[in-house]
Amino acid sequence: FRNQPTGFIGHFCIIGRLSTITGPLRLFLFQIFEWWYFRKYGTSFIEQVSVSHLRPLLGGVDSSSPSNSNTSNGEADSNRQSVSECKVWRNPLNLFRGAEYNRYTWVTGREPLTYYDMNLSAQDHQTFFTCDSDHLRPADAIMQKAWRERNPQARISAAHEALELEDCATAYILLAEEEATTIMEAERLFKQALKAGESCYRRSQQLQHHGTQYEAQHRRDTNVLVYIKRRLAMCSRKLGRTREAVKMMRDLMKEFPLLSMFNIHENLLESLLELQNYADVQAVLAKYDDISLPKSATICYTAALLKARAVSDKFSPEAASRRGLSTAEMNAVEAIHRAVEFNPHVPKYLLEMKSLILPPEHILKRGDSEAIAYAFFHLQHWKRVEGALNLLHCTWEGTFRMIPYPLEKGHLFYPYPICTETADRELLPMFHEVSVYPKKELPFFILFTAGLCSFTAMLALLTHQFPELMGVFAKAFLSTLFAPLNFIMEKVESILPSSLWHQLTRI
Repeated sequence: FRNQPTGFIGHFCIIGRLSTITGPLRLFLFQIFEWWYFRKYGTSFIEQVSVSHLRPLLGGVDSSSPSNSNTSNGEADSNRQSVSECKVWRNPLNLFRGAEYNRYTWVTGREPLTYYDMNLSAQDHQTFFTCDSDHLRPADAIMQKAWRERNPQARISAAHEALELEDCATAYILLAEEEATTIMEAERLFKQALKAGESCYRRSQQLQHHGTQYEAQHRRDTNVLVYIKRRLAMCSRKLGRTREAVKMMRDLMKEFPLLSMFNIHENLLESLLELQNYADVQAVLAKYDDISLPKSATICYTAALLKARAVSDKFSPEAASRRGLSTAEMNAVEAIHRAVEFNPHVPKYLLEMKSLILPPEHILKRGDSEAIAYAFFHLQHWKRVEGALNLLHCTWEGTFRMIPYPLEKGHLFYPYPICTETADRELLPMFHEVSVYPKKELPFFILFTAGLCSFTAMLALLTHQFPELMGVFAKAFLSTLFAPLNFIMEKVESILPSSLWHQLTRI
């Protein structure tokens, strides 16, 4: 800049020269920020500013108009639906913490459960196993404090302390869940818990109408008894006594038909599939696969498995493309599409395109955590049905053509909730790569603009540093670029008569 003129004109020339150099650099930095904002929030920063701030200033729709209020109500309804679908549920097939989760930690040195997941379990235990009248019984008072302890050894010590006072069902539950190192040991402790839980249940059942305090105590004892019987059935299933487990689950569902919060029917479905009793599986689905009842991956994918079983052994994609799908094959494909729309993460685990981990104690419906929990227990049932995985492999990706914008509009279910990734990252361990749907892909405009700005900034910098050398390169590039055109023009001149060429040039 030493050769620039002085005064106002000189300063203006310097500023103009700097702007030509730093302009592309500013655009490049802004594109980097735009890319980061899109990756983090899933939307364009320019679009967000335009919709939120510039649109009202440029004469956007008045918020007080009736049409806009209806739109706002619709958005509020969709938000409420999204929040309800992002609710975390207790995993009905959760493993035993001492006999299974801790053994994994001893072997691998990794923690399969997150702090958030264990904290939710602690809240569940306090809800199911405690009540306001626990201070009346010393053992229950100790267990009320034990469920709040974060240290596992402190919880186990408190359970032993409670058992020294009396036979306490919840103390046996804690020891069976956390101290027992084998399923057989856990089953023995649950049987002791069953004796103590049944006696407490009979006493509270007689006194439940004597006041709200006794009613709350009876509700607590009912939850304890149902939990014990369900876990005993799961112990029988894990130890190979599947028919016994099925009988226990059926009796439990008949005895307590209103307690659907434990989702015992999902345990029953898995046990019946192990027995290959597909008629009873269909009967359970007919009761629980209802439009008025909440869905789950177990319900949707089990229904798809049953329909795939009828055609999968003879299914061939080449033959189907030639003759078209039969009615039974069409029903199977539609059932698979329905299941994939509900939870699109499951097929990759069933097809072993993604590695499985131990399922968490809580799951998010339609999320990666639910997919892991389902595939962990049901992959063997899909492998047992000949051709079922082949049919799934050939048809599951067709679901996404039916719902090109899953966050805005669904086909058979509500739009896919946008909060699943965040919740799954809290539920699943750090060493697991969380499956994300739909994938956040950068728009072509952002990639093209970022590349163009980067190239322009590089050219401006090189031109400023090496003006003569860049001039030579520019001349060589232009001459090379126009060489084919010059060659064509020379050939045309040599072929056409000079008089005709002269007339054409005049035109």
